[in-house]
Amino acid sequence: MAAIQHAQEERACRAIYRQTARDLNSLTERDLADLGISRAMITRLSRDATWSVKSA
Repeated sequence: MAAIQHAQEERACRAIYRQTARDLNSLTERDLADLGISRAMITRLSRDATWSVKSA
């Protein structure tokens, strides 16, 4: 059972990562600049969002 739960959690984390990256990539350069985000930061921010949800 633990292996199944772990697999489900990992799948949920990947979904959060993909959705976050997709949302940030859909923003215009101006929107990103207003948020203080560069395109180069999107991967890290998506990863951070994923792991912060998992550890909460």
